[in-house]
Amino acid sequence: MARNRKRKTNRQVTDSEVMKNAVSAVVNQKRSAKAVAAEFGIKRTTLRRYVKKYLDSEEREKVGYVPRYNARQVFSAEMEKQLVEYFLTAVKHNYGHSPVMARKLAYEYAVQNNLNIPESWLRDCSAGEEWLSAFMKRHSELSIRTPEATSLARSTAFNQHNVKQFFANLDLVYTRNKYGPQSIYNCDETGRTTVQRPPRVIAGKGSKQVASVTSHERGQLVTACCTINALGNSIPPYLIFPRVHFKQHMLFGAPTGAAGTAYPSGWMTSEVFVGYMKHFIHHARCSKESPVLLLLDNHESHLSIEVLNLSKENGVTLLTFPPHCSHRLQPLDVGVYGPLKGYYNNACTSWMHVNPGTPMSIMEIAQCFGTAYPSAFTPKNILSAFRASGEQFQLGTQFCYTCPVVLWIRGFCNANK
Repeated sequence: MARNRKRKTNRQVTDSEVMKNAVSAVVNQKRSAKAVAAEFGIKRTTLRRYVKKYLDSEEREKVGYVPRYNARQVFSAEMEKQLVEYFLTAVKHNYGHSPVMARKLAYEYAVQNNLNIPESWLRDCSAGEEWLSAFMKRHSELSIRTPEATSLARSTAFNQHNVKQFFANLDLVYTRNKYGPQSIYNCDETGRTTVQRPPRVIAGKGSKQVASVTSHERGQLVTACCTINALGNSIPPYLIFPRVHFKQHMLFGAPTGAAGTAYPSGWMTSEVFVGYMKHFIHHARCSKESPVLLLLDNHESHLSIEVLNLSKENGVTLLTFPPHCSHRLQPLDVGVYGPLKGYYNNACTSWMHVNPGTPMSIMEIAQCFGTAYPSAFTPKNILSAFRASGEQFQLGTQFCYTCPVVLWIRGFCNANK
């Protein structure tokens, strides 16, 4: 069967009621098929075929009067529904089926149920590509997606127990201090390199290879520690350059108010995070009289004694996400860093086009980052990120959308009581 079947003739398809009345006229009124066919505008041979079908049927009230295009369909509607439910359940557990795996599963399912299957299925021990294409069209709730690689640790750690425990702690500190959305922050690091992922380009049809220039084979990395709050605002980023000494010109083109430091590896450390905390406290304007809540992952660099003392002195409550759960619970990971990556890649590609033949260095990262930052850190993205983080286990709870922090925090606590 063709994947996209097209009609090869312009013959009219007769309505089922018209065909039923014509058959009734031949059988019950004893009229000739030729006369009835002429009266109803039906082809005579077609009418005779349906009359024969009616007379030969044991249950005449169930006779169909339109062509059965699904006559050779392997699975019943109920069995296809079970397949759909299985595919959707499998992908929720991070074990989704590829098209090849889905076709093999369909073959095994048909064999186990002793169904009549095409010879090609028996030969290949797999359902055909045509079957999968038609199956996907019949069930619009399915689509073929490119999954995000998720480690086994993340897959197993993100469970109901860990999430409930985190939101119980979140509700405890929220109830104790009555934080408003302007006082709830989330910070996290992201790495930006001098080697971007090139976008899709226009090329000649049938080209075997299409290339796009990048600075190096392997780039240098600059870490950016970004912060957002539940009101939709953000604090200027804090950049960490892989150098021994920090120079102010390294921040040329960075977002307004950005600060930075240098460390040989370019990664976040306990000493560097102290500098970030001072930067955060300066912009958040927090104190014991005006406390804030800072949500972050439980990396060892975030929880030094000096950081804890500095936070306590300035009214900052630190609450960490469960291990390996930040990909679902951390707003920055859920809805902001994804767009930032795309905008940053575009900015790097534009820089390479404007400066042909010049390799990009870490001195240009701040400039490209500053171009991408306003497009990614918008109030819409930030509020959507908080909202999506809070909807992971809402369990049908109705939320108040007038305040993002109520949506994100109260929804979980009410649902899990």
